[in-house]
Amino acid sequence: MNHLTHDEFFTALTTLFPTKSSPKGTIILSQKRFTFPQQEKSENPLADLNPSDPLPLIIHATNAKSKSSREKGHPRTKLSTIVQPDELEGFYAKYAEVCKAGMSGFLKPRDRTKRKAKAKGKKKKTTTVAA
Repeated sequence: MNHLTHDEFFTALTTLFPTKSSPKGTIILSQKRFTFPQQEKSENPLADLNPSDPLPLIIHATNAKSKSSREKGHPRTKLSTIVQPDELEGFYAKYAEVCKAGMSGFLKPRDRTKRKAKAKGKKKKTTTVAA
């Protein structure tokens, strides 16, 4: 699997988010430490727990299409990119921006009218009881 550059990853990630025409969908985002395959066995099997240099992260994203959905012609899309430790701050800023932009159109504001009406009803009851 080839890893994308950061710009390619963000461009492809924006296409994974639901649109007005298909408002439903699941996106799975994950990240973990990227370790390189060990060339030779060392004496300590847990040597990678204390690396001398910070290790890069690998960021994965997929649209998690089910088997039945894939059979209907909607392919599963898998994306990944590797982020070096010195690029993390800029990457996360852009990552958060892309995720917010993708979700902002579909997040509904909370409906507070019921709670306001309930509070108003309680207020009326307490003022009318005084005799």
